[in-house]
Amino acid sequence: MTSPTAGNTLWIGSYTPDGGGRAQGIGAVREHQDGSLEWLGTAVAAESPSFLAVHPALPVVYAAAEQRKKVQAYRRLGAFSLEPQGESQPAGEATCHVAVDPRGRFVTAACWGDGQVLLYELDDDGGMAGRFPAAPSVDPHAGLSPGSPRQSRAHASLMLRDGRVMTTDLGHDTLRIWAYQPGLGLVPDHEVVLPYGSGPRHLVEHPTGNVFVVSEYSVEVFVARPDAGTYELVFRGPATAGGSQEGDSAAEICLGPQGNFAYAGVRGSNLISVLEVAAGGTELIPVKDFDSGGDWPRHHLVRGSWLHVAHERSDNIATFQLDPVTGLPGPRLHNLATPSPTAIIPAT
Repeated sequence: MTSPTAGNTLWIGSYTPDGGGRAQGIGAVREHQDGSLEWLGTAVAAESPSFLAVHPALPVVYAAAEQRKKVQAYRRLGAFSLEPQGESQPAGEATCHVAVDPRGRFVTAACWGDGQVLLYELDDDGGMAGRFPAAPSVDPHAGLSPGSPRQSRAHASLMLRDGRVMTTDLGHDTLRIWAYQPGLGLVPDHEVVLPYGSGPRHLVEHPTGNVFVVSEYSVEVFVARPDAGTYELVFRGPATAGGSQEGDSAAEICLGPQGNFAYAGVRGSNLISVLEVAAGGTELIPVKDFDSGGDWPRHHLVRGSWLHVAHERSDNIATFQLDPVTGLPGPRLHNLATPSPTAIIPAT
């Protein structure tokens, strides 16, 4: 049996009772060579740490305390324990995502409840030293919906390889691109407008530099391509091979190990869709949908040939082995009981 080193430890985000869940805080899991997962326990008690991010060089983990409108830093202790580092920092309503700059300069937080995007500058120990709210979103589709103006709903941040940051606004159907300026935070660069009502949620950068986006409401995938520094929408297509059903909502998109396949998760129908990356990274073509192995696949992660899928409502993480040629999974190999998992984040 292997020891829980940083290289084979996974942190598990969760919902605790304040968010309707059954967890006690941030979980710790050991990944074995055969892809199976072993529950190590609760690394630290925390209130609904629904998404996590890890510092690129320091043993520090950042958590969005979704129901408490906070972001908290934790320092790693020993094999798989965490302790709070400094005071929690205020965020916005329903803080649902955090991400860390690859150079360790800052952390960003996205807030689903009120649309805020925030940046926290980091000190040499990984502590959050300065807080900078970004400019609020303006709905580019204003006037299309009857009644009250639509609520901005920031949902995720992606650190781009050129040093900029891209965020999704699920409520305003936009991708917002920002430049980081020390002492100022995120400065607006430009934005990409997606179709009305699509609801862009999560995103991932392909080796080509193109960004793949999955939309929660319309259950679609989009490709945004950089051209002379400005992103443009070059592709829109279904996220699944079989189409979406009433009550479905897409959750996560990630890449396979070679970048030639992407994997999108859909809650409701409870499936993972395998998509082929085609046309030089400018198209995503659904290949096959398969049962995710539980109820409400909130987040999933590819690690080598293994796909781990976290199911918020059935309290389990299902593991599949992926075929390197076809990208398709075999039968479910392992199933780990885990309370209300919402995110699976490698410790390194």
